[in-house]
Amino acid sequence: MKAVYVSKAGGPEVLEVREVPAPVPGPGEVLIDVVAAGLNRADVQQRRGFYPPPPGASEILGLEVSGRIAGFGPDVSKPFSVGDRVVALLAGGGYAQQVAVPAEQVLRIPDGVDLVTAASLPEVAATVYSNLIMTAQLQPGETVLIHGATGGIGTMAIQLAKAFGATVATTAGTAEKVGTAKAFLGADIAINYTEEDFPEALRAQNSGHGADVILDVVGAKYLQQNVDALADYGRLIVIGLQGGTKAELDLGKLLSKRAAIIGTALRPRPVAEKGVIMNAVREAVWPLLSDGRIRPLVAKTFPLDQVRAAHEYFDSGDHVGKVLLVM
Repeated sequence: MKAVYVSKAGGPEVLEVREVPAPVPGPGEVLIDVVAAGLNRADVQQRRGFYPPPPGASEILGLEVSGRIAGFGPDVSKPFSVGDRVVALLAGGGYAQQVAVPAEQVLRIPDGVDLVTAASLPEVAATVYSNLIMTAQLQPGETVLIHGATGGIGTMAIQLAKAFGATVATTAGTAEKVGTAKAFLGADIAINYTEEDFPEALRAQNSGHGADVILDVVGAKYLQQNVDALADYGRLIVIGLQGGTKAELDLGKLLSKRAAIIGTALRPRPVAEKGVIMNAVREAVWPLLSDGRIRPLVAKTFPLDQVRAAHEYFDSGDHVGKVLLVM
């Protein structure tokens, strides 16, 4: 089968499509004929040499796929059949024509979503739901601030938070993306971070109230501003480090707000934890997709042999929604 490997740390030019042996599903695993795979920031960080796969995970890039079940390893207890249309959350291996994945991390595709578009869902749905709802305990009527409005995480998080009854604020880097966040995604407040101080802009547009929850993909660069933006008893959830790993923090301000900072990562979690998250996604998020309250957004698709072009487009930041590879 064909699969994508990183020849050495670097830009999109280091990505290579190779012929490799097909995976053999182990105990409790499902074999999937991959139709499409989603690109994620973690793929870029792995390509750059900053985010190696967890121990035992495939070195092939790719954390989410859609496809059809092709077979089973021993002791698969979930009620799947060969040919079922599914999505899967992976620790690696998605940029390939086949993948073997624990059955706990596989879900049937929600009603009304086509097989290619479905590849845009598992990683972002699991990340957003587990962090906003399961970890931060976002409540109806609370204000959530979501950084990166038009990326895969942002587009899902805005829609999911709105569906759960939150007031949604978000940041973006251009006037066009600010407009998209409000008019197309439904954000209540959209702030251009290149022109405004987002903690001040948030309070100015939110009756003086800060954010009860912040979903942050930036990390160190935004740490102090995020703490400034928190309301009393606010929860800052850090899920990405695009802006670095180290920063100074005024602990006095954090204590005075009785606030919390929580760091999470989905990829290295045990299979059992991922299974709990995927079950929750099926119960809570899939119905919102089926009835149209959440729309999966795909910016562009690329064939597998154009993986370098796909990463160049992803790195440009021009996309609204997900970028997919089609096998």
